[in-house]
This record gives sequence, structure tokens and C-alpha cells, in this order.
Amino acid sequence: MATTRTATTQWKGALLDGSGSVSLDSSGVGTFEVSWPSRAEEANGKTSPEELIAAAHSSCFSMALSNGLAKAGTPPQSVETRADVTFQPGEGITGIVISVRAQVPGISAEDFQQAAETAKANCPVSKALAGTTISLNAELVG
Repeated sequence: MATTRTATTQWKGALLDGSGSVSLDSSGVGTFEVSWPSRAEEANGKTSPEELIAAAHSSCFSMALSNGLAKAGTPPQSVETRADVTFQPGEGITGIVISVRAQVPGISAEDFQQAAETAKANCPVSKALAGTTISLNAELVG
């Protein structure tokens, strides 16, 4: 069964001097302030579209990797994923770096790397962002 998730942004003013807030409507977990300076300069306690993309990508990748490892008979003890989304004003999103550290008993480094590459290629957020260069750093920890 398909699911739909919703977020709403209220914006006031022009891009450079305006500001707004984005609410995570489906979950109701919060409303977060956004502005151009928080996107193109320092965050200063506000979020940005790129940070929200990073949150979506890191969680989706973690789920995909955990699922792939479990299906292969080597479920992870832990997976920690960081996504760094780079935004260049005037150019847009120029790249995403996924860095994952996982504790996976009974797996070789090569099999872990392959599982991470498969998760990167096949998680739904990666597929949605296919027009962006996505890099991967995968580390198996003991």
C-alpha cells in the first residue's frame, strides 16, 4: 500500500530578506524555521531544504542497508549514516556524500562494501536524487 507524507512551508517576503517555517505535517514532530541566510550561509538555528534532504537520505540509506544485510543473513548490530548535501548558491545542489559506519558480525569487508553500494543505488531517496552526484564512504567497524 502506498503512503504519502506531507510537509508545508509558509514563506513571507522576498528570497533574500524573507523567512518562513516548514512543518512536518504527517508526523507532527515539529515546525522548523528557514531563511535564505540559513541556506546559503550559516544555519544559525534554522534548517534548509538541503538539511531536510540530508535527513531523508541518511535515514533511507540506513533502512535500505539494514534490510539488504538482513536479507543476506548478516543483520547489522548498528548502522550510523551521515549525509552531507552541498548547496552552491546560483548553482544548486552540487553533490551528496553518504558516510556510513556499521557493526555487522560475520561479514567480510568486500561484502559490506557491496551491500553499501547496493543500498546507495537502490534506496528510494537515492533514486529520487539520481540527477545528483552521490558519493559513498563505507566503514565496517568491529
